Amino acid sequence: MRAGASRHRILELLRSASDGLGVQDLAGRTGLHGNTVRFHLDRLVADGLVQRHVEERGEPGRPRLSFTAAPRPDPARDSRNYQFLAEILASYVAGTAGEPATAAMEAGRTWGRYLTDRPAPYQRLSEEDAVGRLLTILDDIGFAPELARDDPRVIRLPHCPFREVAEAHREVVCAIHLGLMRGALAEMGAPVTAEHLFPFVEPSLCVAHLGPVRDVPMGSRPDA
Repeated sequence: MRAGASRHRILELLRSASDGLGVQDLAGRTGLHGNTVRFHLDRLVADGLVQRHVEERGEPGRPRLSFTAAPRPDPARDSRNYQFLAEILASYVAGTAGEPATAAMEAGRTWGRYLTDRPAPYQRLSEEDAVGRLLTILDDIGFAPELARDDPRVIRLPHCPFREVAEAHREVVCAIHLGLMRGALAEMGAPVTAEHLFPFVEPSLCVAHLGPVRDVPMGSRPDA
């Protein structure tokens, strides 16, 4: 078994065990050498996925070690925590920035550049390649983007991962998203940019419209 598969198997065994398991218990169930099991357990403990326990013995000799799986994190709770943090930050920008949309747009533009691999000098991406890269970035964030069937310059965003915050602070969150698309396309030196973002044209759908940028010399990037 590969290291990752072996480690996953050990973790699953610990999660299914009502009590802790020792090294030899795990070795017998996995068919791995005891030293290999110890190696994987050390990594799992270091990653916070497994807990090590020292069992007291009433006879001489080294105490027995047992291992249990750490409690699983609550994804729903984690999501609520991030949503709460996003709400704090969005409300702060909305309430303190002189022009919240402008400040949010610039933040999004900066992060869009950061999330993008810059092409080699003098390399020009086609519009199709640039839009493909943008769709990958948006998909990684969680927007589940798709091109409109009848217009390759229209991007449908059926899932906003920040929907709840965007509904309360649209001028900030949507400006960040528009800026992110503009920054990413600019960093690529793309022949198109994000002209408009229309939020919630349907209850669960936002739509971005792309348009051409001014012609720039080969090797330079628009919006620099």
